[in-house]
Amino acid sequence: MIQQDTAFHSEGSRLEATLYYPQDAAQDGAPRPALVINSGYQGFNEFYPKMFAERMTERGFVCLGFDYRGMADSEGEKGRVLIEEQTQDVRNAVTFLRAQDGIDPRRVGLVGWGMGAANVILAAEKDGAVAGVAALNGFYDGERWLKSIHTYDEFQKIVAEVAEDRTNRVLKGESRLADTFEHYPLDPATGDYVEKELSQVYGFGHPTRIQFTESILDLKVQNVVANLAPTPLFLGHGERNSLHPFDEAANLYEAAASPKTLYTIDGRHNDFMFVDHPEFLTLCDRLRDFFDAAFSAAVPARAVSA
Repeated sequence: MIQQDTAFHSEGSRLEATLYYPQDAAQDGAPRPALVINSGYQGFNEFYPKMFAERMTERGFVCLGFDYRGMADSEGEKGRVLIEEQTQDVRNAVTFLRAQDGIDPRRVGLVGWGMGAANVILAAEKDGAVAGVAALNGFYDGERWLKSIHTYDEFQKIVAEVAEDRTNRVLKGESRLADTFEHYPLDPATGDYVEKELSQVYGFGHPTRIQFTESILDLKVQNVVANLAPTPLFLGHGERNSLHPFDEAANLYEAAASPKTLYTIDGRHNDFMFVDHPEFLTLCDRLRDFFDAAFSAAVPARAVSA
């Protein structure tokens, strides 16, 4: 894999990024299919995007990974995490990738992990010309998901804290910084993985403003996923995922219009997320097959509303 550090601008913020090329990319000179790979909530290019890129470049794709605004060395306010802004970042990453030499702009796809799974569907629904979308281990109705991992009393407390924070933002211009996972509690298996693998990544674990939880509560991907058609959609989800339950993918699959694929991963949320893990390698094979088929279909760009 050949790596090229780069950057692009997203609504006024300069985002740090890396282009990942197959080792033989310069040999034939033909335009290549490409993927923008997006990580989740505390997502950084250095981890999941780079991990997927290592295997997807072996399968013939150019890949782009980047740090969302406010993450690592990308510009933007630290601690401000809003799904709608990350979705803008994804759309701008697609625009940047299409403009690169050696890329076939008709064969650009999106991969999103965790919270990034919602981001890529929302971005593609607005873009219209993305050729294929893969959403992995995500959640797609924020209120439903928060209720699924909290008791009734815990959820009511969250709603009250979000309402208080909104009042403070309006009257005082402030949103409270909270512990990274205050409203996003990790199950034991995910917590152990995060501690061992992710906590060492530069910039990981910065406190996040409570406004982030309001952004989650507002998330309703199921209301728009049907608009994605005829763009192919791949939903991959761990069958024992207790952070983002499998029902999140199953419910979205039912709401989506064809063509759609629901792929069950033999794992939890990220217990298989190691570059040489057999289940991860199998997932990358399924993604290769999905994007090869999606790109060969050459579906014309959808008309999208302003």
